[in-house]
Amino acid sequence: MAVYRVGSGSSSSLTWPLRAKNPFEPVSSVPNPASKRPDSTPGIQMPLNPSKWHFDIDKYLNPWIPPAPWKHIPYPIAHFLGHRQNHPRPLGNIAVIFWAFIGILSSLIIIEVVGRAIPSFEDHGTPMIIGSFGAAAVLEFYAIESPLSQPRNAVLGQVFSSVIGVGVSKLFALGAATRDLTWLGGSLSCACAVAFMALTGTVHPPAGATAMLAVVDRSVVRLGWFLLPVILLGSVLMQSVALLLNNIQRRFPVYWWTPAEVGRRDKGGQQQQGQQQQKPQGQTRSSESGSDTSSKLEITASRHVEEGRVVDEPAKIVIRRGHVSVPGDTYITPEEKTFLEELSLRL
Repeated sequence: MAVYRVGSGSSSSLTWPLRAKNPFEPVSSVPNPASKRPDSTPGIQMPLNPSKWHFDIDKYLNPWIPPAPWKHIPYPIAHFLGHRQNHPRPLGNIAVIFWAFIGILSSLIIIEVVGRAIPSFEDHGTPMIIGSFGAAAVLEFYAIESPLSQPRNAVLGQVFSSVIGVGVSKLFALGAATRDLTWLGGSLSCACAVAFMALTGTVHPPAGATAMLAVVDRSVVRLGWFLLPVILLGSVLMQSVALLLNNIQRRFPVYWWTPAEVGRRDKGGQQQQGQQQQKPQGQTRSSESGSDTSSKLEITASRHVEEGRVVDEPAKIVIRRGHVSVPGDTYITPEEKTFLEELSLRL
């Protein structure tokens, strides 16, 4: 069983289980005594347990996402796009609150002013601002290191939820009977939006409110499909302000797409494992991904030859100061990788 092992040479350690490598393979956890029970009917396998299924869309998308082009962008510009050559120093909460106040105030004012200046917005009776942007501003300017506030989640999550919300609203408007079930449509649109965002790795809590407002708020319902450009424009404007203000003393975004490695398309698993084992010991895998960290993540082999026989060692993750060793056959999510790298910098 794969475990995290945290420590710096002392005898005490903290361990907990990891997910399995296959996204549809059951997660390794405490052994189930029922699994050791022999089948009552020989030759018939027990059905799979759906509660342990796991799907990671990044496994299929990341190979096709281009790596971050930091080496082609001047550093003063890259700085305001979230790139750092060194790990930023932590700030006190007063500075964080100050910049959050300035960012929330300025971003919401800009969205309202720009919306009023566009004639088509006025022609469609667009509200002064969509209410979910207030919740989005809290994430974008205060909890800026959260995966829920990164550009992929903040923009795509809002767009996907708008499409789902408008679609459910149009569906419930088809008949006279369903028009009285608006309360059900709002709940359904929010639930569908959250499920879709979870499957696509774009979870953004304010987007759930956007999906519900598209069904229950009359001022938003009458926009119809015009809600999409309204949401898209507001999301882009808020991200632009966040890139400017959040990079003065802090860092935003932590990553643009995912903290995992992107742009790597290997033809086979054996070729990928061989390339990983041929990497130098100190080489990092995150240098070309959407994130930049000062810690190094090393791929290690849990199988070696000893006295002419192959020995399998228990898979484990070893964390030292600025260094993380991960077995080559162990799957970790992007969030887990970011957590390990940040944890290694605290030792």
